Amino acid sequence: MNLENLINLFFPKRCLTCDETLQESEKLLCIRCLHDLPLANYTSVEGNQIEKSFYGRIPLTAATALLLYSKNSKVQQLIHQLKYKGFEEIGTYLGDWLGEELVKSGRFKSIDMVIPVPLHPKKLKIRGYNQVEKFGKSLAKQLDAKYVDDKLIKITSTESQTHKHRSERILNVNEIFVLADNECFIDKHLLLIDDIITTGATLESCCRELLKVKGVKISIATMAATLLKN
Repeated sequence: MNLENLINLFFPKRCLTCDETLQESEKLLCIRCLHDLPLANYTSVEGNQIEKSFYGRIPLTAATALLLYSKNSKVQQLIHQLKYKGFEEIGTYLGDWLGEELVKSGRFKSIDMVIPVPLHPKKLKIRGYNQVEKFGKSLAKQLDAKYVDDKLIKITSTESQTHKHRSERILNVNEIFVLADNECFIDKHLLLIDDIITTGATLESCCRELLKVKGVKISIATMAATLLKN
């Protein structure tokens, strides 16, 4: 018996959503919970619900999310574990999954850079990591793009949006983002990423700053999205 098997014998790996012991072939989630995750199925659909939600707000090349998010769901559990419990490998897991979808769709094959929605330095120091970093790096690898996390900077600190209603989220977004370097984005197709899209207000704020750059195109990809209205 090797060391890994010995560790698993005494400290078995458990599903992050139901806490059942994982089988050797399972990773992070058991098969049952994996199959229970509600897929958004937006990636190959032009004019999907996310894209429609940005009509008249900002011009996007494409937009998608992997999962549908709702309160007290397994998707909420996963995002919570990622953001607040240090399970960064969830980001890699979801990034690998969505990355395959992006490549297959053909709508995201011209991406030059993957850009995460930045955390304010104060929040980054408290949390210790940006929850979408590994998600973004996985996407960048599959899209043969660069992961760039030091050019778009957040200079205002807002309170958490997690427990706010939709209308409160919109009013709370007084976030200001700035670019540390404009030239690197000229004539580039950027994939802006975040964990969850609800109103899209934060992503819109980021896009407005990025769209100041000559010739830039923007697409959006998130781990999850709430059910968006037309």
